[in-house]
Amino acid sequence: MRRTKPEPREVTPDVRYNSQTVSFLVNRIMRRGKKSTAVRMIYNALDTVQEKTGRDPMEVLETALRNVGPTMEVRPRRVGGATYQVPMEVPQARRATLAMRWIIAAAKARGGKSFSEKLSGELLDAYNNTGSAIRKREETHKMAEANRAFSHYRM
Repeated sequence: MRRTKPEPREVTPDVRYNSQTVSFLVNRIMRRGKKSTAVRMIYNALDTVQEKTGRDPMEVLETALRNVGPTMEVRPRRVGGATYQVPMEVPQARRATLAMRWIIAAAKARGGKSFSEKLSGELLDAYNNTGSAIRKREETHKMAEANRAFSHYRM
C-alpha cells in the first residue's frame, strides 16, 4: 500500500429514522451545503415510497441498496507493462457507497418531476430489481465475469 487508509468518519444518524444510512444519503444529495433542503427531499421521497407500497420506507431503502450494491467489480492492475482489469470482491462499505451513488445518478437522469418523486421512483425500481441502477450493477457484474481469466492477478 502506498498510503495509510483514512479512518472512517463518525456520521450522526438522522432525526426522523435514526438511521446512518439516511444520513449518508442526505450528505450525498446535498449541494452547496444546503442540508435542510436535502433532508426535505429525502423525507418527501421516503414518504412517497410509504404511500405507494404501504411498507416501512427504511425497509424499502435497505432492500433497494442491497439489490443495487455490486458484489464484484473490476480494478486495473499493471503487470509487466500491461494493464489488466482484475475482478475483485467489493467491500461492504464501498458496496453501499456505490449503490447510493448509482441510485442518485439514476434518479437525476430521470425526466420531468421533482427530485423527490424521481428518487422515490428509483428507490421503488431498485426495490423491485428493475431500473437504471440495477442495470448498472448488472453491467459491473458482466465486466467482472468477462475478465475472470485475470482473477489470478488479485492485489
